[in-house]
Amino acid sequence: YYIEQLEWGDMDAQAEGRVISESGACLLYDGQNGIGQPIAETCCAHAMRMARANGLAMVVARESNHFGAAAFWAQKMSAADQIGIVMCNASALVPPWQGKQPRLGTNPICVSVPGGEEKPWLLDMATTTVAAGKIFKAMINGQPEIPAGWAMDAEGVPTTSTDTALIGLLMPLGGYKGSGLAMMAEILCAVLGGGAMSTELGGIRVRGTQVRASQMFLAIDTARFIPLDEFRVRMDRLIRTMKSTPPAKGYSEVLVAGEPELRTEEERRRSGVPVGHGTWHALCQAADRLGMAVPPGATKHSP
Repeated sequence: YYIEQLEWGDMDAQAEGRVISESGACLLYDGQNGIGQPIAETCCAHAMRMARANGLAMVVARESNHFGAAAFWAQKMSAADQIGIVMCNASALVPPWQGKQPRLGTNPICVSVPGGEEKPWLLDMATTTVAAGKIFKAMINGQPEIPAGWAMDAEGVPTTSTDTALIGLLMPLGGYKGSGLAMMAEILCAVLGGGAMSTELGGIRVRGTQVRASQMFLAIDTARFIPLDEFRVRMDRLIRTMKSTPPAKGYSEVLVAGEPELRTEEERRRSGVPVGHGTWHALCQAADRLGMAVPPGATKHSP
């Protein structure tokens, strides 16, 4: 979709972005409709720099685009011994609780915390039951059904049909609680930063519209509270306390946030990344259209 946005002129690869204002531990950034990842890279760097000087820092970017996985940016901050908190708003695909028209995005919330002997604690969650990408992945890979609880039809009735979900609505996580969390992200990103809100955002898959997303990056210097070594020891103790919990029936162990993904990453590094047939076909089509060669060795797909 990034390629199509650039081809259609809906995203500006030449945009440089600019700092609108910087005051103390607060910075407001204008992405100027540039590619989301470079904007996030710049904002993360500002947040970490300002947190080192002030103890914590908050950067809000407006007029941005999709920046990929929020965890990637939060982990940059935790790798610098800071607690990283990242949020963004997104195109409206979700009704507010008790509604049947989209007014909110999946509005992810991510927190990454430095670890000691244990792996860093990482929470990266959409404020919907699942991220929108899972619905599109099911579609592109020819899966006619999705699990119950993921989506609703256009009238707000739950559905397991992939096709119906694509033109319907995503379910807020935990009902009114997910709706409230999505509003929180909308406020901290878009309202606070003077950016596009709710239905003012365009769609990443809708030609002729700019996404106009807003993003928030909060960095906290742990050493301003307690020594870093002590913080790491305390995080290890907390994680081990959680993992020492006897597992409930049907489970073999207790996992903490980020642990399944870290295990998957280790497995992918050993064995490679499986790619669904539909996804692989779309990637090959894009490469062919752009005159790019498929990387050597990347010739297989998952069933």
